[in-house]
Parts: sequence; structure tokens; C-alpha cells
Amino acid sequence: MAGEVPAWAYARPVLRPHDEQWAVQADRECAELTEILGPWLVDGVEHIGSTAVPGLAAKPVLDLMASVADPDEVVTALAGRLATEDWHYVPPETDRRPWRRFFVKPTESGADRFAHLHLIPAGHPRWREQLAFRDALRTDAQLAREYARLKHRLADEHGNDREGYTAAKGDFVAKVLGHGT
Repeated sequence: MAGEVPAWAYARPVLRPHDEQWAVQADRECAELTEILGPWLVDGVEHIGSTAVPGLAAKPVLDLMASVADPDEVVTALAGRLATEDWHYVPPETDRRPWRRFFVKPTESGADRFAHLHLIPAGHPRWREQLAFRDALRTDAQLAREYARLKHRLADEHGNDREGYTAAKGDFVAKVLGHGT
């Protein structure tokens, strides 16, 4: 029903040990999204976030990022098609990140998130930053361990506050990207 908040909207950030199936699932989702988004894609669809880093504990949610010429055009053209694939659009006023358009795919039970789709305008700095952060964690085991410790501490500290959990990782991400101290 319209107006109801889905269970996955406020689910507690719970970290799980790395699961090799995340890469398999992400590859499948990326292939499906590449087919759906094809005419709008610029730089493709990438698996980002902690589930994209072998060995790293993560919330079991696949973060997928697609580079498109105009995210709003994609939302207008494909929201119905994406909905048939169980992608739920999160409007910008709810998402509060004006640089992207965002979809969530819940698990089969509907209680948790299975995947996120971040539609990013082609050429936006966020595209490069997301890939650079993922790749830094993939190539530096010590950095990945440090990030894992931080994530576990923040998951405990922030309880059901997903936004707070994400925001609290910002200084670490900035440092890795060379934007912080």
C-alpha cells in the first residue's frame, strides 16, 4: 500500500563474514541491469561497496552503480520496468543525495535489502571515487582490515541508524581517497 514504510527501510546494519556468492550474485545483477539500462549506459554497471571486496565483512547488500547520461531520464523511462524486476525507487527527497537516483531490491522475504542500484550521471566525481575506494580496499589487505574494524565498531554504535552508520565512515573514506587528514 502507498505510504507504508517497507521493513527494509530501517533494518539494522548487521555485518556478515565475506561470502563468495556476493560476487556471483552481483555479476548476475550487473548483467541483468546492463541489459535493462543498455541504451542509457555510459560507463557500464559496477559492483562497489564492501561486498565487492574479497574477504571483507559487509552488510549482505550488493551495491551496484550504473553510469548514465541522465539519471532522471532513466527513472522516467524505466521505473516501471525496474519495478517488475523488484527494484523499488527511492525518491530524491527521501534519499537526500541529489547527485544520484537510487533503487533498492529487497530480499525474497521483503524484510531486508538484497541490492542497491545507484544511478550516477556520467562524469560525476562520485563514480571515480566509488571505484577508487573499492579498488584501494581490494589491493591493500591492511587497509581492508582497518576498514573492517571501523565498520564493526560503527555497526555496534549506530544500532538501527543506517544513515548514521554510513555517515560515520565518511572520514575514513575521505582519508583513503586523499581528501582528508
